[in-house]
Amino acid sequence: MAEIILAGDIGGTKTDLALYEITGEGPLKTRRENSFPSRDYGSLDDVVRAFLQDDRPTIVAAAFGIAGPIDGETVTTTNLPWRVEARTLREVIGAPHVRLMNDLEATAFGALFLPGDQLQTINAGRERPTHRAVIAAGTGLGQGFLFWDGRQHVPVATEGGHVDFAPRTQTEFDLLAFLQQDLDRVSYERVLSGPGLFNIFRFLTEHQGRPVTPEIKERLATEDPSAVVGEAGVARRCETCAAAVDLFVDLYGTQAANLVLTTMARGGLYIGGGIVTKMLPRITEGAFMRSFTAKGRYAEMMREVPVWIILDPKTARLGAAEAARALAV
Repeated sequence: MAEIILAGDIGGTKTDLALYEITGEGPLKTRRENSFPSRDYGSLDDVVRAFLQDDRPTIVAAAFGIAGPIDGETVTTTNLPWRVEARTLREVIGAPHVRLMNDLEATAFGALFLPGDQLQTINAGRERPTHRAVIAAGTGLGQGFLFWDGRQHVPVATEGGHVDFAPRTQTEFDLLAFLQQDLDRVSYERVLSGPGLFNIFRFLTEHQGRPVTPEIKERLATEDPSAVVGEAGVARRCETCAAAVDLFVDLYGTQAANLVLTTMARGGLYIGGGIVTKMLPRITEGAFMRSFTAKGRYAEMMREVPVWIILDPKTARLGAAEAARALAV
């Protein structure tokens, strides 16, 4: 009889849960999955109860990738008013083993199990048996890495998305000054995330005075503004939106390279998150890699770093599932 594990990817927008069956050493078999609007629930415990109310098998282990800093067996989520505790989840699930992981820790781990068709190479580089890094812009900016211990990769969480935004050009200095009018502190997440893309757009319109068409103005008033800017910018239906996307991609390549240098992740970089797949045509046309390799004396080293785009939106959940499988052994 197959053993059952529970895995989840918990973000500020949605909570994605799934039950898996362990079938030997091969790929996990998805038994059931569902997504829930995170802000409709008061806690992760409540979401798990809702998920299990119609199907409560014996669960041997569970793991969750959560957007927030893990402190032992607890985490206070970054973009949700939740405090998650492994202790209470064990009671709700009825499983002896529950692991809490940072969402990028789970994404990094999950990337190791992706089939080749779920990774798009934008820089072949030269693969080495050493550390790898992962960066993902979405509701926030997540960063993590895979530490190579000589035998295997071990996922490590960071909160690197919250380091101070470091401008390089006059435009970026002006962007920093613009955001400081409303924010006590400007981190990279303030420019590299869904809300960050709209912050860049506001800078271009409010500070630089760039024009916006009536159609875009109307959509901004009734739709998700970040999604509007991203969609119109990628399609180049709005010059100001396109400029916002261009600056976003430029900054994304820069901070991704900063992460690789910080962790010496010469083994490769994974780019995840919902934004990268929506901006795929712009990410792959060259601007990202130009910024990524613009590191002076380290430019040649950066050109040798493989860079992959994660295409599977469920990679964090897969990483959590593989972590739960390890607990069940």
